[in-house]
Amino acid sequence: MSSSENFDYFVVFAEMRTGSNFLEANLNAYDGLSCHGEAFNPHFIGYPNRSDLLGVSQSMREADPARLIDVIKSEPGVLGGFRYFHDHDPRVLDLMLEDPRCAKIILTRNPLDSYVSRKIAQATGQWKLTNVKRRKEAKAEFDPTEFAFHVTALQEFQVTLLNRLQSSGQTAFYIAYEDLQNLGVMNGLARWLGVTQQLDALDETLKPQNPAPVLSKVSNPEMVQQALMSMDSFNLTRTPNFEPRRGPAVPSYVAGRQVPMLYLPIRGGPEAEVVQWMATVEKSEPDQLPTGMNQKQLREWKRSHAGFRSFTVLRHPLARAHAVFCSRILSTGESSYGPIRNTLRRQFKLDLPADGPGAGYSQSRHREAFVGFLTFLKANLAGQTSVRVDPEWASQSQILAGFAEVGSPDLVLRETELATELPALARRLGAQSTAPVPQTVPDMPYGLEAIYDAELEKLAASVYQRDYLAFGFEAWKP
Repeated sequence: MSSSENFDYFVVFAEMRTGSNFLEANLNAYDGLSCHGEAFNPHFIGYPNRSDLLGVSQSMREADPARLIDVIKSEPGVLGGFRYFHDHDPRVLDLMLEDPRCAKIILTRNPLDSYVSRKIAQATGQWKLTNVKRRKEAKAEFDPTEFAFHVTALQEFQVTLLNRLQSSGQTAFYIAYEDLQNLGVMNGLARWLGVTQQLDALDETLKPQNPAPVLSKVSNPEMVQQALMSMDSFNLTRTPNFEPRRGPAVPSYVAGRQVPMLYLPIRGGPEAEVVQWMATVEKSEPDQLPTGMNQKQLREWKRSHAGFRSFTVLRHPLARAHAVFCSRILSTGESSYGPIRNTLRRQFKLDLPADGPGAGYSQSRHREAFVGFLTFLKANLAGQTSVRVDPEWASQSQILAGFAEVGSPDLVLRETELATELPALARRLGAQSTAPVPQTVPDMPYGLEAIYDAELEKLAASVYQRDYLAFGFEAWKP
């Protein structure tokens, strides 16, 4: 065990591109501290290409995440810890937050800076810089909707941390990205952790990758300024977390310009088809419809569209799971979830073709892989895996409960009734013309009808028991 009187281990709550690698390097410069990377990243353990951490393999951690914490706590002679991001194994979050002997370090950075830094790293493939001569340059393309989701995710996690610490009577050591170059702050953090050693200088191995002003690092700075104008800057920069709290998935809402209708998408459903229908009714293009809103903008839209109606669309749980499986897990295209796909192949033994389904990918193999995905979903939704519960396969009843925080939809429609219900809605709202709802794009390479049977229905009902009960879903019909 460590020699700290107050703590048994520590966690650095951070996110990608917040300076957590630099913070870890400096923590490890103290003789009494040992930081073990992203110990609970669902796709690797500690660091990429590592097979274990302190003798605990990834499969061992997957089966019993608390075991790894116990091993880190038992590391002789040092106070051990790790970095934890909002999408890491959710099963250990309660263990850490409820344990006063877990030291909480909360590292934050301006969300615009972290977003642009991540976009540049994705473009260059350079995530760390140790030699400035090897620095790669690129400009980020700012996407307002993507940025809105980025800020929302950070806000929600920071609010969770703050509220949980408040309710349990604990405090954390808050450190901003700009503080990382302050030797006094770093030595103060070490003293807070119970280490008496003080550094004479900070680690110089890692170099800042993009030190220029943020607007000079994007290819469309005018979009940045436009997006930031709509945000409440005072709440956005509030210390120690990002405020105000926002309702879940508000940036995904799609509104009409002329026809006062508001679509609250449930991920994994017929989003593209509904948005295309809205655009046709509006005689515009889908990308011209208002979306990417925050709560302030949503309220303004509502005030300016008296008599509006809001709606969402449910999809049968089995059909939704199959669509997500085909588009996000089975596929290897740009829209696929590559890291999760790899984890499902490696950790959960799903028989997924390495390069995506080809000519030799049979219908029976497809069904077997989909059964494996449903089995994974049952564990995932029960909080028994380290992989995030993605909105594309989260329970639809849970998503609707989230909508209620900013206003429940007036209408909850079924995908099977859109052909009649959406045109009727448009007529009630005074649309000058209506349009047929586009047909749903078929799942590839096999539709659900090709593999459907009672066993699949029973498995889906066990995975989404709450949805079947809440919405009265019957057996899926082709």
